[in-house]
Amino acid sequence: MTKKQLIEMFNGALELEHAARIQYLAHAEEIVGIDAEPVIARLREIADDEKKHEELFRGILGDYLGVTPTMCVAETHCAETTKKILETNLKDERHAVDFYVKIMDEVKNMKKELKYEYYQIEHKLRHVIIDEQEHIAELKILLGI
Repeated sequence: MTKKQLIEMFNGALELEHAARIQYLAHAEEIVGIDAEPVIARLREIADDEKKHEELFRGILGDYLGVTPTMCVAETHCAETTKKILETNLKDERHAVDFYVKIMDEVKNMKKELKYEYYQIEHKLRHVIIDEQEHIAELKILLGI
């Protein structure tokens, strides 16, 4: 893998985080019913986490890989019921973890090439993966699975 390909992967990750934040906030507005408030609150909290991930990926791209981060947004996914909203976001979180683990593998493979950036990039990416895994667990709890 080249550094250019790694940059493309990180820009893809940033696009996913942009979309995730928008999607969580939009979905929070769709939740209704007697048990809506805690679900709305959790979706908004996750959206805040996604904003932090955006900032981490922007930092990796700008500070450590020396490029201007993307302003593009990945595809978002609509859902209408609380159950569908939670299932949709669970699927997207799993996709993100799978993608970020691939990025982590590539970062590890490029450790020598990223001599002065490696540990910061690895550390920040690891934290995003951990947060996304936490989101998966929380969405599963909300779904009762």
